[in-house]
Amino acid sequence: MSDSPQDPLDPLLERWGRPPPFAPLMPALRQRLHGRAAETESLFAHPAFAAVFVAACVLLGLFLAEIRVSRVRHDRDTQLLESYRRLIDPLVTATPPAAPKGDRT
Repeated sequence: MSDSPQDPLDPLLERWGRPPPFAPLMPALRQRLHGRAAETESLFAHPAFAAVFVAACVLLGLFLAEIRVSRVRHDRDTQLLESYRRLIDPLVTATPPAAPKGDRT
């Protein structure tokens, strides 16, 4: 029995050699993440930054609540205006008269 034909890439791969050793990823990644967490913790350790952050969060919450209340009031005012128009103008709720069948204008 004859051997299977040799792949033309085999000599190139043998010449290339072994891959270089690499450092484990998890310890390096944990160290980088721990460094970033320490930066964030040190940032919140300053009372001035913490106070500004809390004030900004409170103001953002108040702004979003005001937008919601404004939208609710606008919808209610629109409904109130429409019901008032229907009350004082009976033609708003009346259906338009049907055109006679012979009339084509």
